[in-house]
Amino acid sequence: MGELIPGLPEEVARECLVRVGFDQLPVVRRISRQWKSEVESPDYHRQRRAEGLTRPVLALVQAQPTAPADASGPVHKHSSAAASGGAENSYRVVLLDPVEGRWVPLPTLPGPKENLPLFCQVAAVDGGQGRKRLVVVGGWDPETWAPMNSVFVYDFLTGAWRRGAPMPGPRRSFFACAAVGRAVYVAGGHDEEKNALRSALAYAPDADAWTQLPDMEAERDEPRGLCVGGRFLVVGGYPTEAQGRFTSSAEAFDLETSTWALQEGLLEDGACPRTCCAAPGTERMYMLRDGHLVARDGGAAWRPVAQVPEDARTAAVVSAIPDGRLVVIGSGCHGGDQTVYVLREEAGKGASWARGPAPPEFSGHVQASCFLEI
Repeated sequence: MGELIPGLPEEVARECLVRVGFDQLPVVRRISRQWKSEVESPDYHRQRRAEGLTRPVLALVQAQPTAPADASGPVHKHSSAAASGGAENSYRVVLLDPVEGRWVPLPTLPGPKENLPLFCQVAAVDGGQGRKRLVVVGGWDPETWAPMNSVFVYDFLTGAWRRGAPMPGPRRSFFACAAVGRAVYVAGGHDEEKNALRSALAYAPDADAWTQLPDMEAERDEPRGLCVGGRFLVVGGYPTEAQGRFTSSAEAFDLETSTWALQEGLLEDGACPRTCCAAPGTERMYMLRDGHLVARDGGAAWRPVAQVPEDARTAAVVSAIPDGRLVVIGSGCHGGDQTVYVLREEAGKGASWARGPAPPEFSGHVQASCFLEI
């Protein structure tokens, strides 16, 4: 075999390759068989992590920019219908590095319908050999609004989507979804007859297979799915007869025992859990409440962290990244352009917001998000 990079010692060549940006890995992989073997090796990913070269990234399901009447003009605004859930909506997956302020769109989905399903869920999974995969589950057909059982899996090394095994059981909407370990977990939501569900499933992208899980104790429509302390936590939701009156409880699924544990009083009665998020690798949770960001550590009570800027309080997405920063994406009014704020909470210094860049082509409404490290 020849040199990894002609004219450079092997160790220097490897140092160059581990510094490749996360969005350039598919290109690097196609340069040569040596480079492909290098970036696919577990040692490559361990070295990137050891040298602090992995990046905290948010994967966002975001409304596409729409072309103005004059097609020669700049494409910059998202449609007002995109924020309200109209059938003409066009959504895509974009990646945001909130620390560097970089935005990268992912390729369109395979098949004749390139747009993402409306109200789909997204989760990032660790695969074999350090590979990251992004999984898009369910949602509604953008043209008919019919619920879908589709699954799409994006491989960050190949830079390509593939279809996954469809989600079994009733076609559900507005379910809890989160990645725990190497699987994506789904629970609750409602079926096509608007009946709230107790059932739960797990999807393993490596095996492209679904597993039926034990039912939850309660029906939970519109719950929030999180990974907290290595468990799949299903927060809030409501039973069929409640119709939008959210419960304060949650249920945690233990992967080792395959059992659910009920947690009473996690939220205030009636609180919508949509903005709940978990700090990766910890028991800490955050959510937006009455224009304020609040936090909860383990079994402690919720505590105030900071007031959210007014131009980010509507339709907000809240995400935590491992270095203690919080990202809030929202707008000042329904249908407005999305703004990005990053908050750093430091012991003894309080919390402070910094507004992040959101170029016009990435100012569309965000329906769903998840965190990953590439």
